[in-house]
Amino acid sequence: MKLYDYPPAPNPRRVRIFLAEKGIEVPTEAVDLRQGAQLSEAFRRINPQCVVPYLVLDDGTGISESIAICRYFEALQPDPPLCGKTPLEQALVEMWSRRAEFEGLLAVADALRNSAPAFKNRALPGADNFEQIPTLVERGQRRTKRFFDVLEERLAHSTFLAGDFFSVADITAFVTVDFAGWIKLTLPETHINARRWYETVRARPSASA
Repeated sequence: MKLYDYPPAPNPRRVRIFLAEKGIEVPTEAVDLRQGAQLSEAFRRINPQCVVPYLVLDDGTGISESIAICRYFEALQPDPPLCGKTPLEQALVEMWSRRAEFEGLLAVADALRNSAPAFKNRALPGADNFEQIPTLVERGQRRTKRFFDVLEERLAHSTFLAGDFFSVADITAFVTVDFAGWIKLTLPETHINARRWYETVRARPSASA
């Protein structure tokens, strides 16, 4: 088993935090996205999608997508549960995980990848090149700020996103808040509930994974 990783990137970090919470150690190999190593012929043979994280099992099966990898390890080792225990908990975790990804993580990515010179002609991850669309930058920034508001609204009534328990939804949202720093956006001082939650998650040992 091997996990292909790139430490600075947000999606591989989601998996590393998840594994740290589980106490699972997996051999890793760094793929230097900054140098375009994900587009090399060598890595294309491993993962034609040219993205990380990417988990290769001992039988050669490959699993991409951060949440898919997390769900694989959740099934292998259910404790501590990070995807919910009851049907209701699982549904709430899935809902907030998807909202954190679609409303937060992808919004930051839009603002970053459509503005940074390093992503010229690489506005979307993957094997194919896509040109930047400058009009998506401002929209991504607005969506990110709105996601901060969503966090504040939810966390005014809940310890964590899905309830009174820490879950993979919190991992995604936490990584998103840090990722927003790449576009120079942070949780406003007025968002006291979201900041309380953020500091609680940041204090967990897994946050440094």
